[in-house]
Amino acid sequence: MDQMSSDNINGLILAVSSSIFIGSSFIIKKKGLKKAGASGVRAGEGGHGYLSEPWWWAGMITMIVGEIANFAAYAFAPAILVTPLGALSIIFSAVLAHFILKEKLHIFGVLGCVLCVVGSTTIVLHAPHEQEIESVKQVWKLAIEPGFLVYSAVILIVVLVLIFYYEPRYGKTHLIVYVGICSLMGSLTVMCVKAVAIAIKLTFSGMNQFKYFHAWIFILVVTICCLLQINYLNKALDTFNTAVISPVYYVMFTTFTIIASMIMFKDWASQSGLKIATELCGFVTILSGTFLLHKTKDMGNSASGRGAVTMPRDTPVFTNSGSGRSSSSDKIPS
Repeated sequence: MDQMSSDNINGLILAVSSSIFIGSSFIIKKKGLKKAGASGVRAGEGGHGYLSEPWWWAGMITMIVGEIANFAAYAFAPAILVTPLGALSIIFSAVLAHFILKEKLHIFGVLGCVLCVVGSTTIVLHAPHEQEIESVKQVWKLAIEPGFLVYSAVILIVVLVLIFYYEPRYGKTHLIVYVGICSLMGSLTVMCVKAVAIAIKLTFSGMNQFKYFHAWIFILVVTICCLLQINYLNKALDTFNTAVISPVYYVMFTTFTIIASMIMFKDWASQSGLKIATELCGFVTILSGTFLLHKTKDMGNSASGRGAVTMPRDTPVFTNSGSGRSSSSDKIPS
């Protein structure tokens, strides 16, 4: 196995730090969302009362710190190395949700988290080396190649369909809608974030990249995509179980980001068939962990009492088959 370069090690450290901050931010933000929802219109219902809630802002600041670390990581290491390390945020958010939000995590849920980490580690250990980038204009040329333009067009069409057709009808009952919007746009965000990070890195090394309009276009796309992701991530956090949002979002976001990176930066060009197969096995392991978390999401609650099954308001995952608004009650039936 090839030895990791110093840049990859720096990227690894930054990515791990990012996961710790981002995983914690899910819990802090949800605490703020719950407080805001108790005294006004919930974010899942279109309310924005959380903007005046200190806990939500504390979570936002924590997430921003994590995103900055993540942003810096992309300047040093390839996306296929940095992105899978987001699995660590699953561990932190699930454990903190268990102790702080009382969203019970069954032992099989813990096993699911472990599988996610093992799968992501497998991908990291077999990740390809990143090609040398000497100018933001070089990234721009990669972004306007037919393959990536087609990918971007498909992503935008799917996101628009999710926002204008599926979100009004199924957003509150199907996690895949909110998380799908965030994940699809996230794959484009990461490509642009990497371009901006490379521009900043090259600028600090003495080659100013912000004299080119390409860098500013990448910054504009990052801003728009981030605002869209924050909006729908808030809705997902306010409606569904945090311990399951994290792994589902991770799997979808990582999958689409790596696909985008393979198309734009042609990461597969330097990969042998064996390494590609190993990475696919890593993905299967991650998907298995996510499935395990999904199937055992209520077991931790049901184990807390022999006479009744505790079903908190925010337990729907991929679907919520509860009838009417009665399934939204915060009270536990006696």
